[in-house]
Amino acid sequence: MNTDSRHAPVSVIILNWNGASMLRRYLPHVLANTDPALGEVIVADNGSTDGSIDLLACEFPEVRVLRLDRNYGFAEGYNRAIAMVDTEFVVLLNSDVRPSPGWLAPLLEHMRGNPSTGACQPKILSDLDTDSFEYAGACGGFLDCNGYPYCRGRIFDTIEYDRGQYDTVMSVDWASGAALMVRREVYENAGGLDAAFFAHMEEIDLCWRIRLAGMDVCVVPQSIVYHLGGGTLPQGNPRKVYLNFRNNLLLLHKNLPVKVRGRRLLIRRLYDTLAWGMFLLKFDWKSAGAVLRAHRDFRRMRSGYYTYPAGDLLSGHRNIILDYYLKGKKKYSDL
Repeated sequence: MNTDSRHAPVSVIILNWNGASMLRRYLPHVLANTDPALGEVIVADNGSTDGSIDLLACEFPEVRVLRLDRNYGFAEGYNRAIAMVDTEFVVLLNSDVRPSPGWLAPLLEHMRGNPSTGACQPKILSDLDTDSFEYAGACGGFLDCNGYPYCRGRIFDTIEYDRGQYDTVMSVDWASGAALMVRREVYENAGGLDAAFFAHMEEIDLCWRIRLAGMDVCVVPQSIVYHLGGGTLPQGNPRKVYLNFRNNLLLLHKNLPVKVRGRRLLIRRLYDTLAWGMFLLKFDWKSAGAVLRAHRDFRRMRSGYYTYPAGDLLSGHRNIILDYYLKGKKKYSDL
């Protein structure tokens, strides 16, 4: 290992769980394209049983490995890993991300030049179609008035090609957990990722709390990474459907003030009922069941968040469902 990396300002942490094939495929690109003077590449292993540890020891001996005793999920796995490092900045990097050369420098430059920025993400393109944005994060994320997430470059299932149309740095509502740089102190002060979420939307929740603390969240498109996506749970998987619906409800209940929470959640439940009906019409019984389980478990879990600090960051936001389905606005540039 280049010893300079141990004194770098950034810890680039890849959380791995039984992802030996992804490590073999993507880790060489991370190492080749990450300046060791800027960032040390670390793999935090979430109790893998597929030989990932042996693979790292044999093929990537220069990589520092943080071994967790079991699978803590995306959220708590990162919380435990970040507690083991002491750098000023950390990057949460999915194991199926291929960074472009020099990707880390623009993110670090932006964070150092803008002390009020708590977190940022690069432009995320698809590793399967490198001219296209990737579903999970694209070029910065937003929330509509009902808490539905969308991105510059992706609204629902409409994914745009990257033509440089979103190559400006800008503030966003949330940055993708696929490649998320965050000030370590800000991360810890915000409480880290919510372990109850396990996976999916936990970075949106974190960014909400970072913004409530008065910090900015940005996208820095001068940094580019390519994301395979769906490495653990592919799009449309009932487990993913369950986590997305449940965690979105938790996100709203946890972070909205009491005076608006009830009305917003009622509206959201009506939209979720429509989604459930659409799954039934498509004979997608497993996804329809996942929506019902999500609402059942949300009712069970919500009591733990009644006293959580909250703030209405959705006031005045557009209704992306009406924009997309009724007004035909399929691209962020149409909004």
